[in-house]
Amino acid sequence: MASIKTLEKSSIFDHYFPANNENSIEMFDQAMLMVKHVVQTFFKEQSKPYKGANPNKLNDICSEVMDIPRIGMDLNKIIEKTGAKILENSIGVTHPTCVAHLHTPPLTASIAAEVIMNVMNASMDSWDQSAMATHIEQQMMKWLCQIYGFPLQADGIFTSGGTQSNFMGLLLARDHYIFRKWQWNVKQKGLPPEASRMRILCSKEAHFTVSQSAALLGLGEDAVITVDTDEDACMCPDLLKQKLETLKHDDYFPFVIVATAGTTDFGSIDPLSEIGELAESYNIWLHIDAAYGGAIQFSDQHKLKLTGIERADSCTIDFHKWFYQSISCGAFLVKNRLVFQSLHRNADYLNSLEDEQTGIPNLVGKSIQTTRRFDALKLLMSLQHVGLENFSQMIDYTIHLAKRTATYIDQDPSYDLIQHPTLSTVVFRYRPKLIQTMDIQTRSNKLHQHIRLKLLQSGEAVVAKTKIDGWVSLKFTLLNPRTEMSHIEHILNQIKQIGESFDQERVS
Repeated sequence: MASIKTLEKSSIFDHYFPANNENSIEMFDQAMLMVKHVVQTFFKEQSKPYKGANPNKLNDICSEVMDIPRIGMDLNKIIEKTGAKILENSIGVTHPTCVAHLHTPPLTASIAAEVIMNVMNASMDSWDQSAMATHIEQQMMKWLCQIYGFPLQADGIFTSGGTQSNFMGLLLARDHYIFRKWQWNVKQKGLPPEASRMRILCSKEAHFTVSQSAALLGLGEDAVITVDTDEDACMCPDLLKQKLETLKHDDYFPFVIVATAGTTDFGSIDPLSEIGELAESYNIWLHIDAAYGGAIQFSDQHKLKLTGIERADSCTIDFHKWFYQSISCGAFLVKNRLVFQSLHRNADYLNSLEDEQTGIPNLVGKSIQTTRRFDALKLLMSLQHVGLENFSQMIDYTIHLAKRTATYIDQDPSYDLIQHPTLSTVVFRYRPKLIQTMDIQTRSNKLHQHIRLKLLQSGEAVVAKTKIDGWVSLKFTLLNPRTEMSHIEHILNQIKQIGESFDQERVS
């Protein structure tokens, strides 16, 4: 046990923290060099996107690293063990055959920014915890609002991602409507009695967070009214108008329309301009979930697909998807910054009214988070390093790859293409050669679950599965600009081999 006299010497803790002294700098330098070695080893040895360990095996490995001692251990050994046990058994998202989810390889600049961010450890809730970081975030938001065609009074905030951004959109829409309709302050009084008749409209292909947000906002999932989609999985404006008229006739209160710019499965983009016109004519808040598709605003070739996004009252953009940022990094934009007032509150210890009256910019009043990371730095450094021209080409390349992949699948009799891609997702099914007495849908679903797990366990590829009209299907999400057609052909050949083997097992 250290004596009280010893504990009074703060220098004994120097090497645990990066700071302005030789011991700290030396320790930090050694740690960074060791991390660099471990990461380089991981990349050099990464021949497949996964080593194939199942959950039981990972639990066993996990028990080997969960050793928390009373006396501290050598940091280099800890980093080495972390590389060997944890990093080596992670999903290699940078590998070209990791094509499952909206989960992209992070740019080198984003990783470098993470190191700087972690050294700063800025907290974006108050200016005196962030200083320069606050100004960078504000300037990035101003720039983004201009990029998406929002007016001068627009504003925004960095978020943890689409879930938080969609929640904020519905939250602000709810409070705005209730105050305008009934002069009722939700922040002070809670929901008014009429709230049980408030309704949210979205397409049947909208993200699950619309229903989740309705539940969390006290409106309930039954408040979500879904609108049928066309053959391209886009919301039908005519059917949306019919729903609005029916709700109005039945004395319900539709207060927000959620349009999607890039559905998770098909990348479908709702007709934003037509939906925007309806929202304006009915005086209803328009929230656009562009978590996936928002990136194509930076593509000279494809940005016209987002025409109408500037009509949104609020908008979700995710940077840890098609912007290649390390998780997490998202944004929430609003057309009129004054709507943030329903979130704003003052705490004397954090963002006192007196400080804000002198012009100190505390960002906590625009967020449902208090402590937030300085994620704006990642996006800034990444765009500066890659440049807008190369960034546009990355997006164009992955969309082109998806179209080539869809054509390849469509021409192969072993596969059924479910839909031609709008963005960079390709959904398809393997076509079994032998039909057994078992119900064909049940058998097909078991087959596709088997294919996905076999690919994962072999480490050859990480692909996603989804359900389309009850049928389990496979999905490629092609966001990695390093993925080539040869990688796709390799995965499809592997699927054929697994499928044929499954067929033969069923016969025997």
